[in-house]
Amino acid sequence: MSGSPSNQTRSYLMKRFAAIGIHPRAKLGQNFLIDLNLLRLLYDSAQLEPNDVVLEVGTGTGSLTGLMSQSAGRVITVEIDQVMHQLAKEELQDRDNITFFCADILKNKNRLNPDVLDAVRSALAEIPNSRFKLAANLPYCVATPLMSNLLLTDIPPYSMTVTIQKELADRIVAKPSTKDYGSLSLWLQSQCRCHVVRNMPPSVFWPRPKVDSSIVQTVYDRRLRDRIADLSYWHEFSRAIFFHRRKFMRSVLIAMLKGKHDKQAVDAIMAQMNFDEKTRAEALPIDKLLKLCEVVRNLG
Repeated sequence: MSGSPSNQTRSYLMKRFAAIGIHPRAKLGQNFLIDLNLLRLLYDSAQLEPNDVVLEVGTGTGSLTGLMSQSAGRVITVEIDQVMHQLAKEELQDRDNITFFCADILKNKNRLNPDVLDAVRSALAEIPNSRFKLAANLPYCVATPLMSNLLLTDIPPYSMTVTIQKELADRIVAKPSTKDYGSLSLWLQSQCRCHVVRNMPPSVFWPRPKVDSSIVQTVYDRRLRDRIADLSYWHEFSRAIFFHRRKFMRSVLIAMLKGKHDKQAVDAIMAQMNFDEKTRAEALPIDKLLKLCEVVRNLG
């Protein structure tokens, strides 16, 4: 079947690329998932239904794209490489529920491609009771800005099911008082339920990356999101509070509020939050940091 996972074996990809004289491009994060069981696991974990609008970043040759188009209402797939984009379009030309973009998903570090987001919004408007999902074998270089910035949009994904670098997955699911707990943990866990579906060695990709990978899934939870009074402020706060992660909280707050409030105001915050002189952000649970964010925000 066109677009089936059988098109994503190492031998198939090597022959296909050799025939047209191309090679995977490391700088674009082109590492193809060639373990067909894991490709199927990624697809199955996304739990796609006819009312789902799916964003895929990193179309590649279109194997996952084709699978997803069999279940989802609409697949919007983005590929920065012109050759890969064309290969996938040719492979899946009979699928009328796929929208192809040859583009960078990032307009810049802090903003996503507006044309792609508009396509997602349009598709969501066309499908009754629609849900937006991200499902992809992500290029490592776009994983953090993509996942983070999607939660800042007016269309936060119902779920994000993606392959990413294991180090990043560890940070997403990290708990307080661990080395991986930081701003990314805080930002995603404050709005989503996050878990690792499967860790994967380099051997399941071609070419092999130099690091382990993971399939990770986040599921948006409106009850968690509703605790956040000002999403943009919380986004900035969650990054600032971990900018110097080993510093004591008092020093972090003094640096954050420099030019706005004096040390006396910081000491008042410390007392209000029942922090002692050795409190660090990395030891605090999300609920406590959300409360601290509101105390700081209300200072003005």
